[in-house]
This record gives sequence, structure tokens and C-alpha cells, in this order.
Amino acid sequence: MRYIPHSDADISQMLEKIGADTVEELFEQIPEPLRFRKELDLPPPMSESELMAHMNNLVGLMPAGGLVSFMGAGLYAHHVSVAVDQILLRSEFYTAYTPYQPEVSQGTLQSIFEFQTMICRIFGTSVSNASMYDGATAATEAALMARRVTRRNKIVVSGGVHPEYLEVLETYLRATDDNEPRMVIVDIDPEAGATDLQKLRETLDGETACVIVGYPNFFGVVERVDEISAMARDAGALTITATMDPYALGVIASPGDLGVDIATGEGQALGVSIGFGGPGLGLFSVREDKKLLRQMPGRLVGQTVDVEGKTGYVLTLATREQHIRREKATSNICTNHGLCALAVGVNMSLLGKSGFQQVARDCLARTAYLKKGISDVKGFSIKYSGPTFNEFTVKCEGRKAADVLAALEEKCLLAGVDLGRFDPTMDDSFLVAVTECHNRETLDSYIKSIGEI
Repeated sequence: MRYIPHSDADISQMLEKIGADTVEELFEQIPEPLRFRKELDLPPPMSESELMAHMNNLVGLMPAGGLVSFMGAGLYAHHVSVAVDQILLRSEFYTAYTPYQPEVSQGTLQSIFEFQTMICRIFGTSVSNASMYDGATAATEAALMARRVTRRNKIVVSGGVHPEYLEVLETYLRATDDNEPRMVIVDIDPEAGATDLQKLRETLDGETACVIVGYPNFFGVVERVDEISAMARDAGALTITATMDPYALGVIASPGDLGVDIATGEGQALGVSIGFGGPGLGLFSVREDKKLLRQMPGRLVGQTVDVEGKTGYVLTLATREQHIRREKATSNICTNHGLCALAVGVNMSLLGKSGFQQVARDCLARTAYLKKGISDVKGFSIKYSGPTFNEFTVKCEGRKAADVLAALEEKCLLAGVDLGRFDPTMDDSFLVAVTECHNRETLDSYIKSIGEI
């Protein structure tokens, strides 16, 4: 941080220490005629993100080599305070190893505990672990955990879950020796873009361990998680959500409030810069249930008191050698993304509850504005009618999405993600992501550019 402002009490204490009554006395050696008594001619104040963008413009710097990005599909360019990097660079965090010995790791353990608390509040759940590798592995570990808890094998997955998450899950399942069926995918409704609830109901049976659904899903649509969790519960199965941008939970109901058993997600958006596609940060939390708690993967930090009654933090319900317990281990991912989790904890602390909700509202409003603007352009339409947060699917009439995106890139716009790369039948559609970093001018420029091509 550049500086730390002093409070009135701080100033009074310092003046008393040096024997001065006012700050003005410190400048009495400057002749009165030379003192500046007017107001400084400064522009209106800016937020940190606005100031950083302004400074970059002054020196001719633009993100992504001059390109403005509207790409999402799992990684999102939200503003991350410069204070985050400064705190991460502190040696006790930057070089810290696994906090096996609590007596010398209280700072690291507390930072993880605070992170867990924030994730529980965001997801509306009771217990969170210390984080995982990324959203895909978190969702996969949740599915494996559901099989252990229910003693069933069948995993039902919505077709609206990120395709790469499905690939990770399939890879894990391929290594198991359990009997089929392993994974069943339920199609999405072609109109709404959300899970086809009738097909889901027909798929659920006494062998189903869990239902996994995106919230919002890969296509940006907000699923009816309350109905899905009720269906799963009637079938004796658990409900798992996979949230790619947790800021959505600032304006939509939390998974915990909708009856979800295991809430997972990708935490990158909450405080980790995108870099060159990573790193990610897996979020994993569960409702209050001893069976779920005992089967959670990864590490869990708990709060306790020592023999003197002082607050302390320790690793809970996990042995140091869990990773060598083979089939008895709850997971072979026993570590956590500590530095990334710390970044999220710092950024969320700076935002606070109101700041978190404000970012969510900004994303929602700007997304609605861009959706309306694109839908008014001839040759383009919004593919799905379901409600969205900050991401939506655009359909090109009579053109391939790859060609449209290439043309927009020539106009310095990374306008979205071609869905044809995931599904050849969707080569006429692309995914657009909006964050609080896209101002009105940028959104208008997008609408103008797409109209010109």
C-alpha cells in the first residue's frame, strides 16, 4: 500500500509528543505570502479500478495488448485491489509451507480459517475446507464424496455444467473399479438453457448418488436449484452445485438456502488475477451434517482455545499423512491453494459484504444492458430465455461464431468464447462475460462493433 492515513487521534498523539498544538505550527518557517490557501484544482475522486484504468491510459497501456476482453467461461476479469499483491508478498505468507505445527503457524492457520468463514457465508453453508486446486476438481471430489456417503455409484450431471468439469470427472471415474453406471448427463432445455427438469426426474432412481448442476450454469443461465435439490432428496441423492463466478451469489439465493448438500465453485473471480489461464482456486463447502463433514476432502482449519483459554487455530479432522492412506483417504488432494485462498480472503475483507453485493449488482446491470444492445442488432440474438447473471449466450444467424469473433478481434475486442470448441453443433454461438470492469463506454463500443460487422 502506498500510505496509511492517520486518524485524528493519531495526529493529536503525535502533536502532543513533539510539543505542538496544531499541524500548522509545523510549517511556521514558511512565510505567510508563500503559503497555498486555495483548494487544489483536482478532478473528482475515482474508485481504485477507475484510477488504475486512468493511469494505464495516461501511459498508453491497455490490457491484453490493446484488446478489451469479454471472455469468461470459468475465469473472470474482476478488479483485484493492489493491496492484495502487497500482502501476498510478505515473506511469512509467500514462503509458508503446510501448517502442520500449529504452535508456529497461527498466522497461516487463522488466514485459512477466515477464508473458510467467508466461503460459508457466500455459499450459505456450515463448513468449508481450506480450498482445492480449482472448480473442476472441487466438483469432482464432491461427486466422489457423495458416492462414499450414499454408498451408491450413479452420478447424474446437468448438461449445463462446464464441459471441462465433465472431462475431469470422467477422468477420475475412469480410474475407479466400480460397476457402471458411472455418469449420466441430462440435457438442457433448448429454449431456457437450464436443466430439463422432466428428463432429470426420469433419470433419478435408487442408484443415484448425487446430482451436479451449474449455478449459474456454463451457458450463464441461473438454474432452478430449489426444484432440483427437492427431486434429488426424494430419490435419496445429494445435490451438488458448481459455481464458476461466486459474485453471482451476491444477487441470487445461496446454494445452502436452496437445499444444496455440497456447494463447490471456482474462486479465481474473488481475488486471483487470470494470468495466462490460471491458477484457479477450488471452493468446497457442505451443509451441517456429520456424515458430510467426516467425508470432506482436503484440509479443514478449526478454532479452539489453549490451556490458558486463548484463541488458537489447528488443522481438524485430517491426519498429516492422509495422502499416503491410499483407499482409506477421503481424497488424494490433501493440500490447498494457500496463497490463492489468502488472496481471496484479503480481497473479500477489503470489499466487505456491501462491496461484494455492489460488485454483483454492477455485473448484473451491465450484463442486462449489453444483452439488450446485442439483441437489437440484426443477425444476432440471445440464445436462451433463462435468467442470467453476468454471462450469456449469443447466437449468430447464418454465420459461424468463430468468424464473428475473428472479425471483432480486428476491432480490438475479445468478444467472447466460441462454443463450437466444446460442441460442434453450437458453432453458431458464443459466450459473453461482463464484469464491473466494463464501463458504459466499453459496452457501447461492443454494441457498435458487432453492428458494423
